[in-house]
Amino acid sequence: MASSAVVHVKENISLTEKEKKIFNRLLDVLRHFKLETQLRVAGGWVRDKLLGKECYDIDIALDNMLGREFCEKINEYLAYAGEEQQGVGVIQCNPDQSKHLETARMRIYDTWIDFVNLRSETYAENSRIPTMKFGTAEEDAYRRDLTINSFLFVDSMFYNINTDTVEDLTGRGLSDLRFGLIVTPLPPKATFLDDPLRVLRAIRFGARFGFLLDEELKKAAADEEVKSAIAEKISRERIGHEIDLMISGNHPVTAIKYICELQLFWVVFTLPNKPEPAVTEECNRLSTHMDTAKDILQLIGCSIFSEEQRRLYLYAALFLPLRKSVYADNKGKKIPVTTFFFRNSLKLKASDAETVASLHRAAETFVTLIPLIESNDGSEIADANLEEENLFVPLHSKRRVCAGLLLRQIKDFWRVALMLSSLLHDSGENIEKFPSRTSQLEQMRELFRRIENSIIELDLENIWEIKPLLDGKAIMNVLQLKTGGPLVREWQQRVLKWQLAHPSGTAEDCLDWIRESNAKRAKLL
Repeated sequence: MASSAVVHVKENISLTEKEKKIFNRLLDVLRHFKLETQLRVAGGWVRDKLLGKECYDIDIALDNMLGREFCEKINEYLAYAGEEQQGVGVIQCNPDQSKHLETARMRIYDTWIDFVNLRSETYAENSRIPTMKFGTAEEDAYRRDLTINSFLFVDSMFYNINTDTVEDLTGRGLSDLRFGLIVTPLPPKATFLDDPLRVLRAIRFGARFGFLLDEELKKAAADEEVKSAIAEKISRERIGHEIDLMISGNHPVTAIKYICELQLFWVVFTLPNKPEPAVTEECNRLSTHMDTAKDILQLIGCSIFSEEQRRLYLYAALFLPLRKSVYADNKGKKIPVTTFFFRNSLKLKASDAETVASLHRAAETFVTLIPLIESNDGSEIADANLEEENLFVPLHSKRRVCAGLLLRQIKDFWRVALMLSSLLHDSGENIEKFPSRTSQLEQMRELFRRIENSIIELDLENIWEIKPLLDGKAIMNVLQLKTGGPLVREWQQRVLKWQLAHPSGTAEDCLDWIRESNAKRAKLL
């Protein structure tokens, strides 16, 4: 899952020319006003620099003043030096969104810098919102959630601008970074009970960097008291935000496996009352589906999909075994359980829930379409889609009609749905048929490519962008109807199928077909 290999960590931080220029300007402000303030860069900038990566997100912690107060000093210095003053943005504290201190932002040499004060914190019972006060660098470091990373802005490690040194104030930040360990500065259970969101952050950063979760940390994260605190003290919006960052990250499967290992899956993805059929899936099986989906995605090539498509594809793969489970809402309407996950468990966008539900339906339809697209004779699904349409078209056109109708529903997510369908197709379910996992994945990729090529050959790649040959008014005229209604809508659907079956047909050809079809129907009545 994660690697325990030693990570190369630099002993010192090398500044770029721009960083030197920014930090020298800040030191000029200190000298000009004879301030005794210590300026410490914190957050991911320190960690990334030590790992040899570039980072452009600079957060500075102040030991004896608020961020906006120091920004005002910067502007006073700029006025003294005859330079243009900069606007200062103040982001107020918002405890409900885990924003416990105000942050000031301003541009210095065309780079946005965040300024916040060092702090210590205490927690009241049954609350994850701490009481803050000015603190020392050591107090600030120890109140962090992880030794190598932060809860708000700063690591337990700082880069002190005044002294040009890295400060590892917990005494183990560099070591944990070097050995790839996720560890809390203080005892993990107390750390998690103070703020249970830290459990999910530990999982996210462990997956992101390929680090191992400390055994004591894992034991604390799986503790029943901690699990209860996650459910009771963290808003669903915050849980959803962390999960979404995991799914959008570079190792989403690792993150979900950690959640399963720590028995947190059903704490995060809460279920509605009385789902039908009852949800009995083991979360490990769900993560296995997602693992396979991720492998197929990498084999086919991530570049053909947008970030949004990849994100929703992984959600759809994770929840695929639960696609048939529904529950009754307050009005008795049957709603997919997967929709409950998005709307209630994670509080994500309603459009995410709708897209995933559509992907599940489209994937199942693709499975039934694959024999038609690859066969030399008819198919039941073709007859079901074309019944009573008087189209009487050859197999090539039947393929085009059935596939075209599906693609017009799913639109530019059709490749995502096709890829998802490979998890439902025989090659995805009967793993024992294959001598190796590599062979299984190759078969699934080949299936995807064959169907994709067939859809392109049928000239359906962007079929949803094609406008109907006839609108409702034209249909009403040819049928001599005075008002619209269900009958017109039925004919609009028939016209769409005719147009898919006759891609070179004209509006006049379609009108002739409507007259002929309507006359035949009239004789049968």
